[in-house]
Amino acid sequence: MFAGIDWAHTHHVVCLLDADGEVLERVTVSHDKAGIAALIAKLGEYEPAGVGIERGDGPLVTALLAAGLPVFVIAPSQVKALRGRYGSAGNKDDRFDAFVLADVVRTDRRRLSALVADHEDTQSLRALVRARKDLIGHRLAVANQLRAHLLTVLPAAVGLFAELDAPTSRAFLADFGTQDTVDALTAEQLQPWLHERHYYVKPAAVLLQRVQQAARGVTGAPGQALAAITQAYLAALNTVMTQIAALQDRIAEALAQHPDAAIFTSLPRAGTVRAARLLAEIGDCRARFPTPASLAALAGVTPSTRQSGHTRIVAFRWAVDKQLRDAVCDFAADSRKTNPWAAHLYKQARARGKNHNHATRILARAWIAIIHACWTTNTTYQPARHNALQTLLKQNPQPEG
Repeated sequence: MFAGIDWAHTHHVVCLLDADGEVLERVTVSHDKAGIAALIAKLGEYEPAGVGIERGDGPLVTALLAAGLPVFVIAPSQVKALRGRYGSAGNKDDRFDAFVLADVVRTDRRRLSALVADHEDTQSLRALVRARKDLIGHRLAVANQLRAHLLTVLPAAVGLFAELDAPTSRAFLADFGTQDTVDALTAEQLQPWLHERHYYVKPAAVLLQRVQQAARGVTGAPGQALAAITQAYLAALNTVMTQIAALQDRIAEALAQHPDAAIFTSLPRAGTVRAARLLAEIGDCRARFPTPASLAALAGVTPSTRQSGHTRIVAFRWAVDKQLRDAVCDFAADSRKTNPWAAHLYKQARARGKNHNHATRILARAWIAIIHACWTTNTTYQPARHNALQTLLKQNPQPEG
């Protein structure tokens, strides 16, 4: 017996097939505790050899795995392509999609890989790092809104310090958030203010000169009214920054307790958050990636080759795990700053005419071979045992970074 589940936010449509592909039963259950329990009970009656579904996470998938059912994840893009297997219309229909999912598991199960859940500590770490990444996006959005607002209200504050969301920038806006306040600012006031915040990058006189040379913003009563908007954006930015910092603390705690932490923190410039992202997105199930090539393909750092007759096209790989690709490429791009071997590979790729993103993916693919070896053998990255790095160092003791 085989089952297909068309997942939705409010309900799930289930189709059960026999070994010949004949429909045994169709049921619809609600996406709540009672509905999921009823679904698990129904599947328990048939004991299917496989359950097809379009997503690999969530309460429903957790319940299916807990019940010991073999789950096969078939991506929505694949389901869309598979609809043409059963008819030319290709229309979206929940009942039909549930049938397609069940029948694909019945006919192509040998080509599919059963979903294996990571341990709870890895799942928790993944939730933390993804939530932090989402908050980073919110931080950028609020900072951009604040910048656009300041370009009209207080242009002098834009670019005065390194970043608009830096602690010093936010403190400056909190204390000197209007054009009138900035106009009254003196070097004798600014110098102790900077000293109190341990800012020594530029002297007060230089900063004050920049403020005085900048375009003037809105003054008087209108400026005071618009200052409320400045403080509103600033409060939102402060809140997001506080929550990002809190999540980083939680990530550090979760990573320290994870059994695979030493593997990923040993990588160059991995730090805490970057190491946690790599660990969380790769996971802890070694059986999921039997070879480095399988991990590289899912991460989207290998090209997609298409060939027909004498035509051969090597293109960017779109159908990938974007979270994994972002984590791997982020690590690879930064690793070249301290690892001579990584810097050398990146430089070679750029010399061949590759742009930054392409060169980073080439470097990420090389790193995946090393990460996979460390991951599958439970060993840390040791530069002294990295043959390619040692060979490069012997040829050039101080290669260019």
